[in-house]
Amino acid sequence: MRLLLDTHIWLWALLEPERLEPATAQRLDSADSELWLSPISVWEAHLLAERGRLELDRPAAAWLDDALRRVPLRDAPVTREVAFRSRTVGLDHEDPADRFLAATAAVYDLVLLTADERLRQGSGYQVFD
Repeated sequence: MRLLLDTHIWLWALLEPERLEPATAQRLDSADSELWLSPISVWEAHLLAERGRLELDRPAAAWLDDALRRVPLRDAPVTREVAFRSRTVGLDHEDPADRFLAATAAVYDLVLLTADERLRQGSGYQVFD
């Protein structure tokens, strides 16, 4: 299964794996899972660290670089098609990060792995149940 990790799922897997639902943890560890990450999640994690909402043991850029090397994930680039789709995915809110993640899942035919109920209730993209 080709999975796009929502930012919090990626960070929980790295920092607080006990927060993951058992089915999510199992899917992340499965040999048949192909794990993808959007640069939007890297950006979002960096912002969280800058704002003090994510505590890291070193500067955010160094931590993120190390995390991406330690646990390699496929890159899901932000393209023009993703940008256009971000305006048409079915979400009842305007959070730009969520819109880009949902659009990325749709464009690359990935299943979004998220615990965010607002994203889980959206349309125009697949979500892991």
